Formats: sequence, structure tokens, C-alpha cells
Amino acid sequence: MLGFLGRKMNGRATGRNRGFTLLEMMVVISIILILLSLAMPLYSHSVTRAREENLRHNLETLNQMIFQYTLDKQKAPQGLEDLMQAKYLDRIPEDITGTVDTWVPEPADGAILSLDQTDASGIIGVHSGSNQVGSDGTAYSSW
Repeated sequence: MLGFLGRKMNGRATGRNRGFTLLEMMVVISIILILLSLAMPLYSHSVTRAREENLRHNLETLNQMIFQYTLDKQKAPQGLEDLMQAKYLDRIPEDITGTVDTWVPEPADGAILSLDQTDASGIIGVHSGSNQVGSDGTAYSSW
């Protein structure tokens, strides 16, 4: 005995009715697209947060190494390359821009970081050279 839409009453589909209809496929694809539209902003935001956390860590490391170099050598480094040559850094970390040459050094301008410091020239810190704005609304270059 045949039931609704040509299916046998025992629940098995006939050879002609196997598979999914176009409507069923469209519903499944629509559900997948809705779920993706919810997930993508969360993923994008987590990637941005990770990049910003990496920038904060790199800034902290660079500024600590500049301070330590100044205390040890009684003079501020003239650039980030001095930190590498003196083995304070293995490599210069990347800025949020993805390159190592965009760091903006903060000149000492006569400032001293140590009582024993003999030379007041050099750099006393670095900032990002990016002109982008962070998720907190401040420019990366002001961090």
C-alpha cells in the first residue's frame, strides 16, 4: 500500500525518492550560514586581541631590555641593534604591523635612567610605528 508521496507504509523510500530535496538542502545551508555569521566576528575579535597582546608583550620586553642595557652599560643604547649585539635580545620582535623595522625609538633627549649613567644620548624606549587604532580606542603608537 502506498502512502503520502509514493512511500511505502513501512517507511522505506522507493528507488525514485531516495536523497534530499532541494528545500531540505537549502534549509541546511541556511542554518550553516547563520552559524558561520555568528562565529566569524568572534573569531576575528579573538585574532585582534591576540595580536594586541603580542604587541604589549613585545613592547614590555623591548623597554625592559633598554632599561637593563642602560643600567649595565651606564649608557642608553643608540638603537635596537645595540641590544642584539650585546646579546640582550636574540632577535628584534615584530611590531603589530608584522615587520621589525617599524618600531619608533623614543630619544633620551638628556634623560638618564641610572645614577651611574655617563652618556645621556640614545634611546629610552620604543613605541609601535603603526597608525592603526586598538580595540580600546587608543592608537597603537601611544602604547
